[in-house]
Amino acid sequence: MIKVGIIGSTGYAGQEIVRLLLNHPETEIVWYGSQSYVDKRYSNVFPNMFKLVDDKCLGDDFPKLCEEADVIFTATPQGLCSNLVSDDLLNKAKVIDLSADFRIKNVERYEEWYALKHGNPALLDEAVYGLCEINREDIKNARLIANPGCFPTCSVLSIYPLVKEKMIDPSTIIIDAKSGTSGAGRGAKLPNLFCEVNESIKAYGVTSHRHTPEIEDQLSYAYGSEVMINFTPHLVPMNRGILVTAYANLTGDYSYSELREVYEKYYKDEYFIRLLDENVCPETRFVEGSNFVDINFKVDKRTKRVVMMGAIDNLVKGAAGQAVQNMNIMFGLPENMGLKIVPMFP
Repeated sequence: MIKVGIIGSTGYAGQEIVRLLLNHPETEIVWYGSQSYVDKRYSNVFPNMFKLVDDKCLGDDFPKLCEEADVIFTATPQGLCSNLVSDDLLNKAKVIDLSADFRIKNVERYEEWYALKHGNPALLDEAVYGLCEINREDIKNARLIANPGCFPTCSVLSIYPLVKEKMIDPSTIIIDAKSGTSGAGRGAKLPNLFCEVNESIKAYGVTSHRHTPEIEDQLSYAYGSEVMINFTPHLVPMNRGILVTAYANLTGDYSYSELREVYEKYYKDEYFIRLLDENVCPETRFVEGSNFVDINFKVDKRTKRVVMMGAIDNLVKGAAGQAVQNMNIMFGLPENMGLKIVPMFP
């Protein structure tokens, strides 16, 4: 059994890791970490865990946890993991970090976008960006995984094949994304109160959202040179889900079937990526509670552009599910172990 510790287990993503691992046949959770609920029974924090989890919440004693766990998930705010992890501790336990601390390789770029001093730049080169369908081979031997953000996961997977094959002009990419309110975390925030979001939709982080450099970095690696995009997220009044609609100029007179062949080339054997039938657009309700990514696209012959679409559950494939998928790869387990979850409907 893989012994698992979770720092930040009482946030939305942390609780989702717990939910998934309770159904994982090869794991045992040995540490429910929480700064806010130390010594409080986990099922009192999350009543859905009543009679499922009897443990009490522990603190974030990272060195002690590394003695007890084989792998540690850090579902914490930016800045904490980089100040906890060290080379010595990584020799004792693998770490899968759900924050942004190790996603951006350029430390100055990270500090500019996150307005934080990085706690351990020496580990940036070693950290593997855990977008499983693209970086699988590097993940296998990693000690430290930078679990991707929710918007970057959906955006990059929706766009990646056409960028990689240079079938779109990356300088023309515009990404419009919609997210449910759980993407902002569990902390009490005035803009996320029910009365503030219900019956409304709004753009936020316009030209300044922190996931922008992460998306640009990953598309730049795929394209082979620097890519700069426009990315605008929107908050919609639903609990879960991300819908990405991305636009770009085509570099040739490609048909739908020609572009479809490229998507099939990269994704036909990927369990968690579902390429939808032609003319079927992704919807968040059909991936809710699952680790699936639904993808499709439309060719606009009139404007010589392509519209690329993707939908995920932001807490599963956009966070906890992808983290468990990374763990499975790191420990040589079937990639979909514990993650064969049928999307909830309605």
